[in-house]
Amino acid sequence: MNHSVIYRVFAFRTRRLIENIMARTRPADRIPKLITAAVRVFATKGFRRAQMADIAHEMGVSAGLLYNYVESKEALFYLVVDRSVYLPRERTFGQAPSAQALSFPVRTPPAGAIVRRIGERFRVEAATPALSEALKRPRAIVASVELESVAREVYSSLYKMAHLTAILDQSVHDLPELADMYYGRMRGGLVARLARYIESRVEAGQFRRVPNPVAAARLIIEIATWFARNRRGDPYSRDIDDLTAEETTVDFIVNSLLAQSQGRPKPRKTEKTSGAADRSSEIPRLDQ
Repeated sequence: MNHSVIYRVFAFRTRRLIENIMARTRPADRIPKLITAAVRVFATKGFRRAQMADIAHEMGVSAGLLYNYVESKEALFYLVVDRSVYLPRERTFGQAPSAQALSFPVRTPPAGAIVRRIGERFRVEAATPALSEALKRPRAIVASVELESVAREVYSSLYKMAHLTAILDQSVHDLPELADMYYGRMRGGLVARLARYIESRVEAGQFRRVPNPVAAARLIIEIATWFARNRRGDPYSRDIDDLTAEETTVDFIVNSLLAQSQGRPKPRKTEKTSGAADRSSEIPRLDQ
């Protein structure tokens, strides 16, 4: 038999043996790595252009091994939107705790399951209770304190969900059923609520008049999104750490909207102290 044929047969059998051994120990040590690789690929390429081979390459395994964990690309996408969470101490993405244990391979989800799960996660993890409470009041007790709380809450929600929103931005046109929920109810809903808030405080004389409350609300979200998420992929912004990004965003929003009569709060210092953590080094860029 030709030596090259013998070598190919040996290499194929060896690879299958290694994959079988890895498959027997898959859940505990492989799922976080799979989720990390999938987040990065889906956030870069979107659902349709991403291939299982791309994710396997990012993970450093063969494409065939992935099917020991998930039945299809749809199943992997569902796994990401269902279980992915950023783990600051480990500086990676991992599996969120859940009462429901995973069984392998993860099955392809039924129609509509992906959209429903995304909606569930955002309702819980991107909630804005400070904004909800502010909308119940005709005017703020202390406008600067209330606005800072709302601005910080919006920033925090965008920061926590950055990896999922990056994936959705790339995938929303690949999965049309996502468009109405993401652009309409989720992002559009936040814009509408912020616009109502701004308009109510303008009428109360606590915010300065703006040309258009809806446009102002959208500007707030775009600024917060760039500093909370998009900055991570900008090589010219690496000197802006997470603490500086958040404080600058909040300070800008507050001082842009407050009426002169309300006074201007002093910005918080961003020098690092023993109690201040720089989270920018803890968060992997989504495009690497």
